Amino acid sequence: MRVATVLHHPVRPVPSYRSTLFTPSPAKMKTLRFSFSHRSTKFKVLAAKKQLPELRSRKQKQDGENLLSRDQKAEEGFDLGWLPAFPHVLIASMSNFLFGYHIGVMNGPIVSIAKELGFEGNPILEGLVVSIFIAGAFVGSISSGSLADKLGCRRTFQIDTIPLILGAIISAQAHSLDEMLWGRFLVGLGIGVNTVLVPIYISEVAPTKYRGSLGTLCQVGTCLGIITSLFLGIPAEDDPHWWRTMLYIASLPGFILALGMQFAVESPRWLCKVGMLNDAKAVIGNLWGESEINKAIEEFQLVIKKDGSDLDSQWSELLEEPHSRVAFIGGALFLLQQFAGINGVLYFSSLTFQDVGITDGALASLLVGVTNFAGLRSEKYCGCTLCIVLNG
Repeated sequence: MRVATVLHHPVRPVPSYRSTLFTPSPAKMKTLRFSFSHRSTKFKVLAAKKQLPELRSRKQKQDGENLLSRDQKAEEGFDLGWLPAFPHVLIASMSNFLFGYHIGVMNGPIVSIAKELGFEGNPILEGLVVSIFIAGAFVGSISSGSLADKLGCRRTFQIDTIPLILGAIISAQAHSLDEMLWGRFLVGLGIGVNTVLVPIYISEVAPTKYRGSLGTLCQVGTCLGIITSLFLGIPAEDDPHWWRTMLYIASLPGFILALGMQFAVESPRWLCKVGMLNDAKAVIGNLWGESEINKAIEEFQLVIKKDGSDLDSQWSELLEEPHSRVAFIGGALFLLQQFAGINGVLYFSSLTFQDVGITDGALASLLVGVTNFAGLRSEKYCGCTLCIVLNG
């Protein structure tokens, strides 16, 4: 058969040059195949054994980091680190509430006061009665720094309530223009000291992480004081003697401030400055945490040491670089803010609304105060720089 013939046909040997180049000998092929497969298997097993603990430890570490990040995110929603300092900051912010209250307390009843005290129709005297407390605030602000350095913040707050309470009572009982002016001037003395002292006290009592948030209570207190005085001024349109009640009410926050400061903590920086290190550590431990004591004490001592080296500095250095630019920008912001006219609106908005035909000027003034507070809350979402640009 042809098939059998093909099967039994002898196969030609492959030429030697092809065999040597492409096909190894059977012995070599077997040896190489056995040797290579054995070593590869051994290497892979050993590598897997070495990598297994590393993979396990890496996975455990990653799982731990993920768990920690989840815990941190969960704690962010319930972060109460600000709570120990909040009562002390709230009591101090009562001073700003008084400041706002006295800004708006004359808005509604100024016409009734002018009629009863005998200067009705005199716009200069009306403006003097409203704004004389700003002159007292200027004098008080100059003396606040030296008082705080000598007596500490707590005692300065308590002493400062004396002109606040006396001024409010004298104004409420005034039967002449002079008595009203003296009462308003005394209130201004207390306001001037507090407006400088409150931000300093909050910055030295509040933990660093929450210093900005707690610091906004200054302006919040001022806005709430304005709203409260404008709200209480609504009955003044119908009751010509209601202004006396409003001024008596102005003395109540002073009593609250004096009593509350008896239970508030002293500034840890001032305690460190006068050598009361144990008291300073106790305050920091209670408000900031035990882990922050050593770090805070070192920072306070560094600042105090730096302040001691600046005793020879002069006010004229503010006109030199690099201080001149910062001083100019900061001063210009305060100055231009006054020229914007918001204080004039808050002082005389009721009269202005009546002149343009709005019958309920006190209620319209209250809406101005609420708008002022809404502008404060917008800073939380827009940021300081954008708010300054928009206000300009």
